[in-house]
Amino acid sequence: MLADPSAHAIDLKIMHFRQLDLNLLVALDALLTERSITRAGKRVFLTQSAMSGALARLREYFGDELLVQVGRRMVPTPLGESLAGPVRDILLQVQQTLQSRPVFDPATSNRRFSVMLSDYVASVLMVDFVRHLSKVAPGVQVEMVSNDIEVPTEALERGDVDLMIMPSIYLAADHPSQPLFDDEYVCIVSADNPDVGDSLTTEQYLSMGHVMVHFNRGRNPSADEWVVGRLGLARRFEVVAINFSSVAAFVHGTRRVATLQGRLARRFSKMTPIKVLPCPVSIPPLREAMQWHQQFERDPGLAWFRSELQAAAGRMPKD
Repeated sequence: MLADPSAHAIDLKIMHFRQLDLNLLVALDALLTERSITRAGKRVFLTQSAMSGALARLREYFGDELLVQVGRRMVPTPLGESLAGPVRDILLQVQQTLQSRPVFDPATSNRRFSVMLSDYVASVLMVDFVRHLSKVAPGVQVEMVSNDIEVPTEALERGDVDLMIMPSIYLAADHPSQPLFDDEYVCIVSADNPDVGDSLTTEQYLSMGHVMVHFNRGRNPSADEWVVGRLGLARRFEVVAINFSSVAAFVHGTRRVATLQGRLARRFSKMTPIKVLPCPVSIPPLREAMQWHQQFERDPGLAWFRSELQAAAGRMPKD
């Protein structure tokens, strides 16, 4: 009986696949993400020479340069560019397979959940949430990651974080999400500001020096600046802070004003002599939402973690 030539071809493909060390896919993902041998090595804890060796093996396997040097940066070849998404999806599927269990028992689990968020969310939600977890899931670890990167959704795409909590206007369109809580914008001024009483007029608001928050070198605006910019209003900024937690300190003892989330402003007012006033400019409420990668939609552990976050958000006081 003659051998089936198609079966022989399949065998050859399987043999060729087995020549690839699957750990090299981790290196390839890092290289295509960082587009730098040095940064890619740091990302996966390899030396520069080891990462160079991994790239050489990948080039031999695929018969393509994958990344080429153009000036001071590395640029993917067409094949390299086409591999970026599929390789990332493969690694995410492997991660999901290794982490998934038929059931998730929070009382005995020692799983670590990583959450990307702002210091605002960390202050108003996560402190009480983590305290609650210490009682119901004492072995579970929570790693909070700052959202001060140029494109926060890329961390979700790469699987660097399990969950992202962001204003809903910044969420990715192609991954599942769920609203967590709403907040309104208010203004804060120093309690001893002689120019401001119990309210602010629009004219005062626009003429005062403002404190605002920008994130990372790309200077991504905070949500209130994004909205006010859409209204076409010009404000005079005197201080650009790197996080929400420092805003009250830059207002106290000055004639400045800041637009801030209501929950955070009222927390500050209990520790710093500031006044919390209605914002004279109509700004739609802030909606914070959580988002996770579609690959982990059925992860029982992450589903439990999301439900606990949702419950914690429901317990948040309004003042």
